[in-house]
Amino acid sequence: MTISASQVSELRARTGAGMMDCKKALTEAGGDLEAAFDFLRKAGIAKAEKKAGREASEGLVWSYIHPGNRVGVLIEVNCETDFVARTADFQGLVKDLAMQVAAASPTAVRREEIPEAVVAKEREVYAAQVAEQKKPAAVIEKIVDGKLEKFYQEQCLLEQDFIRDPDRKVETLIKEVSGKLGENIVVRRFARFALGEAA
Repeated sequence: MTISASQVSELRARTGAGMMDCKKALTEAGGDLEAAFDFLRKAGIAKAEKKAGREASEGLVWSYIHPGNRVGVLIEVNCETDFVARTADFQGLVKDLAMQVAAASPTAVRREEIPEAVVAKEREVYAAQVAEQKKPAAVIEKIVDGKLEKFYQEQCLLEQDFIRDPDRKVETLIKEVSGKLGENIVVRRFARFALGEAA
């Protein structure tokens, strides 16, 4: 089938992908713009996963103060080159991540950063909650594991639903931008301050 130049232009405007990539995606999708958009997103994520091992030592430290001046965030996000750090796409991602931290109050970037003692305490609480249900031990274990997964999804920035698009995880958003920019992107750390909150 014939793919028109206007279809290619529209897809390029939405994704920032190259002309040939857009044409290939539209051909694969039989001219369906939404399917081509999904095709490019998946390709971007696949590319990003290949880059994950590369060192990211450039980037930005970004500050965000929520309207009302009651919540503030400092976040460090790294990429491989200062050229990418200066792009609108990278800066937009960092700003979105800072707003995510302000709105969703994660306590860690990834689950490995949550102290084992905290995880053990949560597991103990969940086990006590379901103990009264008189279910077999294997079932109780599965319920506790499920509750622990939900805990990780609430506490870990990368596992949270993205506030601007709850159908996507924050980690997916980062991989999409990484695929588009062609560099490994890593959230290094963040600090969230709320007025009157204990340190």
